[in-house]
Amino acid sequence: MSGPLPLRPRGVHARRADPGQAAGADDTLALRLARPPRPRTRPGVTLRPARADDPVDLLAAELAEEAGAAVHPYEVAALLESQGLTGDRIQETYGHPDLFSLADAVFRRVPRSHPKPPVPPDPWRPDHLRCAMRGLLFALPGTAYVLAQGVWGSASGLYGLIAAALVSWAWSQALSHRAYSRLTTGRHEAGRTLLTGAPLGVVAASVTGLLVAGPGPAALFALGQSCYLAAAGLLLVLGHEKLLAAALLPVVVAAAAQPWWQPPELLRTGLPLLTVLLAVAAAGHALRSALRVTPVPGPVPPLVRSLPYGLFGLAAGALTAVAGQQEPYAVIVLTLSMGPAEWLLYRYRGLAVAALHASTTPGGFRLRAVRALIVCGGAYLVPLALGAVLVGASAIRLLLLGAVLWTALLLQAFGAGWSSAAPCLAAAVVVTALPFTGTVSTPTAQLVACTAAATALLVVAVDRLGRPTAHA
Repeated sequence: MSGPLPLRPRGVHARRADPGQAAGADDTLALRLARPPRPRTRPGVTLRPARADDPVDLLAAELAEEAGAAVHPYEVAALLESQGLTGDRIQETYGHPDLFSLADAVFRRVPRSHPKPPVPPDPWRPDHLRCAMRGLLFALPGTAYVLAQGVWGSASGLYGLIAAALVSWAWSQALSHRAYSRLTTGRHEAGRTLLTGAPLGVVAASVTGLLVAGPGPAALFALGQSCYLAAAGLLLVLGHEKLLAAALLPVVVAAAAQPWWQPPELLRTGLPLLTVLLAVAAAGHALRSALRVTPVPGPVPPLVRSLPYGLFGLAAGALTAVAGQQEPYAVIVLTLSMGPAEWLLYRYRGLAVAALHASTTPGGFRLRAVRALIVCGGAYLVPLALGAVLVGASAIRLLLLGAVLWTALLLQAFGAGWSSAAPCLAAAVVVTALPFTGTVSTPTAQLVACTAAATALLVVAVDRLGRPTAHA
């Protein structure tokens, strides 16, 4: 994960709200005039079937669609006046003394039929291709580790890479949140945020890798890893997924060819370096384009607002790293699932907006919102379970970890930073610290911690997302 999901609304064409519009107009009018009177029309009014020889009945049938939506005879009077009816014609043809008398007669003859407002377009329609590409971009960098396997040397070198990656993930999550917040003001402001924050993240992660691994190849690899993650986060925030995919091509092609061709040692280190250089160059190009946009004045959010998102990135990285130590292929499945996860986050927001329009009470909306949460969460976990079975991993532990991450990302999309980060941080502390006590094993700690975190996040999601104001 290179940053929190933006979840910006996307347009869609509106659908017609009245499915009965396709029916013939004459048939519709005949059926409506033949209905028994509705109690809500007007007290004491008796509607009778239309008569072919009554000009007022014929007029009511002709104007039934417009007059049926009226809530007062004066609206019908305005409608009749727009038809060009004169006082003489009203008296001679329809036998009424004035316009208001005729309007009252038409109003009484036509049942009330207030049409539902048209269904608005879905502002959260997901971009299928973009979500699929982002899922691949989260997973494909792993091919560089396959290609350069063993370059970092000892176990301390591997721990250095993991420590640097955790710092990069945490920094990238916080920086991405801040950049997305500035992006609502303008691309120039987001670009300035990334220009300042990305190099600082590279320094922090590289120094961490150096302190853990010590001087040597592992520290250099951690530097390259930190540069790539910073560049990738920048490109994802600014919407340049295709440039990032192009930068990954060298290592992806070489790793895919390994079953038939073993690249020499020079390519094993040179191709990952080439990918880093291409990603940094692409990030520089995207950043330069953003900074060329005219600045827009606007408030600068405080730094502390991005803190819980950075802590969530640290917790998510720790939980994923522990899972990877136990079952590496399960982490690959989890990483590939981030594309469908993003698509389902958009889908949930669209379903929640639709629930707002369909609900008439807060309780009814809460039921629809919870149902949408269960449907979207289940749609994410089912293929995750199939992937776990495919790679021979523990489905229960992977499903719990996936539920924790997906629910936390959903809450973050609604601005619930601390309430989504706190359960994940607690789970990460339990998973990393509890096995050192010797009381429980790492898999047991994963089960306990992720179960508790998933339950807490679900309770928060039902409470917060069940409120109509959260989706307004």
